[in-house]
Amino acid sequence: MRYYLIAGEPSGDLHGANLMLGLKKADPAAEFRFWGGDRMAEAGGAGNLVRHYRDTSFFGLVQVLRNLRTILRQVGECRRDIEAYNPDAVILIDYPGFNMRIAEFAHRRGFRVFYYIAPKVWAWKERRVKAIRKYVDRLYTIFPFETAYFRSKGIEPVFCGNPLTDAIAQRAGSMPSASEFRGRNALGDKPIVALLAGSRKAEVRDNLPDMAALSRRFPDRRFVVAGVSWLDASLYGEILEGTDAALVVDSTYELLNAAEAAVVTSGTATLETALLGVPEMVVFKVPWLYEKLRPIVLKIPYVSLVNINLGRECVSETVTARFDVDAAESELRSLLEGGAKREKMLADFEELRAMMGEAGAADRFAACMVGELENNLKR
Repeated sequence: MRYYLIAGEPSGDLHGANLMLGLKKADPAAEFRFWGGDRMAEAGGAGNLVRHYRDTSFFGLVQVLRNLRTILRQVGECRRDIEAYNPDAVILIDYPGFNMRIAEFAHRRGFRVFYYIAPKVWAWKERRVKAIRKYVDRLYTIFPFETAYFRSKGIEPVFCGNPLTDAIAQRAGSMPSASEFRGRNALGDKPIVALLAGSRKAEVRDNLPDMAALSRRFPDRRFVVAGVSWLDASLYGEILEGTDAALVVDSTYELLNAAEAAVVTSGTATLETALLGVPEMVVFKVPWLYEKLRPIVLKIPYVSLVNINLGRECVSETVTARFDVDAAESELRSLLEGGAKREKMLADFEELRAMMGEAGAADRFAACMVGELENNLKR
């Protein structure tokens, strides 16, 4: 069968690639066309990549408004390409601002629409639930708490675990030891604190300066930034100038594996850090207006996937327009070896790992999708 997949950011590229590998197992004759990134290109063939997420990812209201004409042009391009490819299923991977438009189009054209990694409507923009119910044939969720939520909205989702467990399991066997990682990157012998400031330029510009300020309070630790290759190294260099912080690129899991603790922006990275067993704190800079409107805009009390899934505060969240470096220093010290919060947090992470399920989630999701399509053909 023919599958058209759409992912618009690094995490979607990762999960899309693993899903494609699972689809190949469940459907050896699988053919792909997709919007995504390097990982999906490796899994499904570089010649089948329509657009890289570097060209399609716009973060935040300001970026979206500035690039609205480009976004609308890309939506049109995607619609025409889907019709030309005529897939058996359109698989949308997170990225709701773009993908919800495609869901409506694909549904109206008679294509089967699968949504893999549900939009976070339980946090904001709940109005999208109506569109999901109307335009999505099957919703695949990756958090256990989402099952009850979507059922309450008249949608029966499929939960097969969390695909991050696959990504981590795949890397575990080839991960260098902490000492090997230090040696390769000339990081010295000080305990490492990982800084995960995001994968978009705007995120790094907003969050890394505060993280760099925090690093100056810990001369006995080596702060190391998890950089990404699609952002210019000069962006990191300008912010880190005058600090002892180092930069490693495209080695986030390896960095976390060697880290004593981490400072993380909101998003998938909070869950990855927890599943890798690294105590963390969340630092996420927002405009002052958002800070004031947060109780109205955000439907849940937390922003980190760790706290959201556990249903309680496990990791501290500093989501503010003005960064309090003194408070952040105190929090980080509590996470280091011997710190007051470290052991309890690690125990909470064990509970979280059990909730996310065993590795193999992507294969299970893929088998469900193929089964759904085969059953539909028999009708």
